[in-house]
Amino acid sequence: MGAAYFYHLTRAPLDQTLPMLLEKSLQAGWRVVVRGPDEGLMHHLDLKLWQGADDSFLPHGVAGGAQDALQPVLLGLSVTAADNGASCLMSVGGADVSAEEVQALDRVCILFDGLDEQAVQHARTQWKALTGAGCAAQYWSEESGRWVFPEMRRTYDNGRHRALQGALRARTNRIFLVHGALVCDCFHR
Repeated sequence: MGAAYFYHLTRAPLDQTLPMLLEKSLQAGWRVVVRGPDEGLMHHLDLKLWQGADDSFLPHGVAGGAQDALQPVLLGLSVTAADNGASCLMSVGGADVSAEEVQALDRVCILFDGLDEQAVQHARTQWKALTGAGCAAQYWSEESGRWVFPEMRRTYDNGRHRALQGALRARTNRIFLVHGALVCDCFHR
């Protein structure tokens, strides 16, 4: 059973954050579907992925082609994990995700623009619907260029701090202390 990871984008735009998450997903051995609400956004993301850094390449395709099942990353409006055998679904632009998808996949990532109040409200509605249906969910906030569990922003005494570090270390590869907040590698298995 998977979990929904909500990524509240406040610093880096979607077209910078998505490639990072896609790279991490491919490194984990996952195939990915990226679902968006309109052709314009999906075309924009397709172009950005092709125009990525010279030293990296994210193999991907747009749904509707003859090779959809072979694509490690498949972008589309109504793509499902069955289209390419995906283990991960990334929802962008407010695209809907069902509780059944969260429960069936290893990971569902919901990326939303934190500077757009309508997007924030939609993400809250998705959070309530998914957690209300019994799905595990995590919320990640972009701060100081790193992804942070927001509930970890408080300052803890050393005993509680160490206990939290131990709990996080069991689930992540890296943990940092930045300005009194526990920060961990945002993409772990």
